[in-house]
Amino acid sequence: MSTHIAAEHGQIAPIVLFPGDPLRAKWIADTFLTDAQLYSETRGMLGFTGTWNGHRISVQGSGMGQPSMAIYATELFKDYDVQTIVRVGSCGALTERLAVRDIIIANGACTDSGINRVRFNGLDYAPVADFSLLRAAVEASEAMSLDAAVHVGLLFSSDQFYSTRPELTEPFVAHGALGVEMETSGLYTLAAYYGRRALSICTVSDHIVTGAETTAQEREQTFGDMIEIALRAATS
Repeated sequence: MSTHIAAEHGQIAPIVLFPGDPLRAKWIADTFLTDAQLYSETRGMLGFTGTWNGHRISVQGSGMGQPSMAIYATELFKDYDVQTIVRVGSCGALTERLAVRDIIIANGACTDSGINRVRFNGLDYAPVADFSLLRAAVEASEAMSLDAAVHVGLLFSSDQFYSTRPELTEPFVAHGALGVEMETSGLYTLAAYYGRRALSICTVSDHIVTGAETTAQEREQTFGDMIEIALRAATS
């Protein structure tokens, strides 16, 4: 039993879908999993285990930002021997190449966070996705009939949602960053440290350039294509 998840050993599956929003975790469990059982509601960060197409799958909320995400990812890897985490999150589009509801499969993540620089003694580390998961997610998306476009590229993991320096994202966009969110860089780093698999798949919930956005309920309950891609990739 870990400090923040507090599940019994054996209650969490080797494959975990990892939304930031605990209510999205509940929606995923109710919508996609069979016989889903709640294993944790500590601090309101819900976790469920059920089955999908015969595969045992867990869904665990992570909260917002790398510090919160790192608590849950570390405990999943270290205390529950989770082998695969797929983040299923939302992000803001940084370029007009993307539209709201497009999907980004992140091959890597840039960041303005100091967490990795502390870990690596001031040096820069390049957090990247597990290639087998990345390839499986791309193949899954290509096999599906999707209304939204799917992009493979970089995410920018910011420490601030309400940034006082929005111009700082411009060099990242110039070097290929497609979307901004708050967790992927830390997740990929932790997966590398523990020798596990991680992938981040994000749906564009709002557009930094055009101002288009989805509602809170839409972000919670309507990003099903992303979940389907994640499930197919994680179990392939």
